[in-house]
Parts: sequence; structure tokens; C-alpha cells
Amino acid sequence: MVALITGGSSGMGLEFARQLAARGYDLILVSNQEQALADAARELSGPVAVRTRFQDLAQPDAADGLFAWCRAENLLPDVLVNNAGMFFFKELQADDLPRVQAMIDLHITTVTRLCLLFGQAMKTRGSGYILNVSSMAARLPVPGITVYSATKAYLRSFGRSLSFELRPYGVGVTTVCPAAIATPLYRLSGRKLRLGIRLGVIKTPQWLVRRALRALFRGRRVLCPAFMNIYLPVLIALLPGPLIAHLWKKFK
Repeated sequence: MVALITGGSSGMGLEFARQLAARGYDLILVSNQEQALADAARELSGPVAVRTRFQDLAQPDAADGLFAWCRAENLLPDVLVNNAGMFFFKELQADDLPRVQAMIDLHITTVTRLCLLFGQAMKTRGSGYILNVSSMAARLPVPGITVYSATKAYLRSFGRSLSFELRPYGVGVTTVCPAAIATPLYRLSGRKLRLGIRLGVIKTPQWLVRRALRALFRGRRVLCPAFMNIYLPVLIALLPGPLIAHLWKKFK
């Protein structure tokens, strides 16, 4: 059994790798962090085989290159975890277009193409699992995370629809929409992360990955864990537009 994990060198991706290795899966870790990728391979090698692929997935042709490499190496996975992501919080300007495009390519283009390329191979085989990492932000179209929330909303919609198309062929697709998770993605200090965990508003990667993998192997289409996923989107949806505009003007 083989699992391919994008963004597998740190944060949730590394935890996905650890927990899938504990289930007996050999690993293919893909990341644009070369040193962290080598460190992850050293940590995880031994009980399972670990292959690494240093690659920037925020390129329009990244999925095709990764799929071609896997085929050449005879490494078509049984589990695909689309975890790689990026985040920034600010008012958008024309100067932000390069990283806006990178986010769109990473969250939408690459994930879509990976799902279709590897999904077709899984359909032919008659088995497989795909896990896409969206976010609670998929339900929070608010200023500051304009592109992030839009791309995560795409992932939630795409993954749920794709699950209906692939399930008749023996392929499961699960989309997980976590709330705040203690990873380097948000660039919070260690003190703030620890405080958030103690207060219960930030969850650990271990907590999230356990639930995500359980949902994947049980055939859940969408998983929205944590109480924040219930009340925060509703509260924000109830805020009047003028109040949102006032808050954004004050805190941006």
C-alpha cells in the first residue's frame, strides 16, 4: 500500500505521513521545502519505504509532472492526500497578482488535475482513496482572506461532487474542512499557538488527522470537525454588511 501526500514535509502533511505510516503505508512525500522534506524522510524511513519529490506544486503543470514521475517510478498510490496549501491575510492589490495566481494554481488547478489523473488510475484499478484538505474558510467569504476562502470553497464543492462520480468505481473521495489548526501555515508564534490550544480554539494536527483518516476510510464525503465549524460561520453570516466593512477598515 502506498500513500502520496502533498505538503508532506511539515504541519498537517507530516502528521498525515506519520499516521499513514503507522497504518502500514509506504510514503511518497511531495513538498517545495527541500530540507524539511529530507528531515521528514529520515524520521519516517525504516518501518515503511519513503520516497520524496522536491517540487513546487503552485505551477500550472505541476500535477502533470508529478503524475508522470509517479508512473515512471511505478509508484501509483492507493491513497492521495491533497494537503499542500498557502495562506496570506491582507487587502488585495495589483502587486499581489503573482501570489494570488500561485494560490489559485496550488489550491485549484493542481488539486483538480491530481484528482483526475490519479483518480482515473484508481478507477481502472477499482479501488483507492482521495482526501482533499479544504477549510472552514470555505464558508467565510470575508475581507483579508478573499482568495483563500474562495479557493477553499471550490475544493469543498469539487470534492463533494467528485465523490459521487468516483464511488461507483470503488474510489472514495473525502473533503475535510478544518477550523484553526496549530501548523506553520498561519505563522503564529509558538506562544500564541499554545494559548489557542489551551483555550480550545486551535486544534492539534494529530487531532485533525485522526478524524480525517477515519472519515476517509469510512467513506465520509465531507468532514467539518470542531465546534467552531458550527457556530463561527453562522455568526459571521449574521453580521450586517456595514459592520463587516467597519471592522475591516479598523483592523486591516
